Amino acid sequence: MSDTPERTFQLQRIYTKDVSFEVPGAPEVFIKPWQPRVNVQLNTETRKVGESGNDYEVVLSLTVTASNEEKTVYLVEIKQAGIFTMIGIEGEEREQLLGAYCPNLLFPYARELISDLVSRGTFPQLLLQPINFDALFQDAKARAAAGQDAPAEGSTH
Repeated sequence: MSDTPERTFQLQRIYTKDVSFEVPGAPEVFIKPWQPRVNVQLNTETRKVGESGNDYEVVLSLTVTASNEEKTVYLVEIKQAGIFTMIGIEGEEREQLLGAYCPNLLFPYARELISDLVSRGTFPQLLLQPINFDALFQDAKARAAAGQDAPAEGSTH
């Protein structure tokens, strides 16, 4: 029998935690020429859940604002979440999984939900470009190291 502890990474569930779609200027926004500026904001949060101490919730939050002539045409806010089990994975490897790999798994679901909501609002299709979560995670770590200690568990990136 091996003395090496068992290492497990397992996706338990992916779910939509929160969703909002607003068209504050309707119906007037539909009769103006369509020349939008789209702004995307992204955030991730992680926290331990459950009693085992091995389960983590990772929440990928995206806010998409489309503006036309300096007025908000639509605003989409979503929180796509997942529950992940990690056994025998510690330190930097766990941070990398929670901060980059898990959000990368959640992103296609968030991207599809945003596209669907925008289409249901009768706006032209919006497909978000892929995001390099590894690079974002490394940048956040570098900024944290330059100004303070590395982000702790349960932090926002």
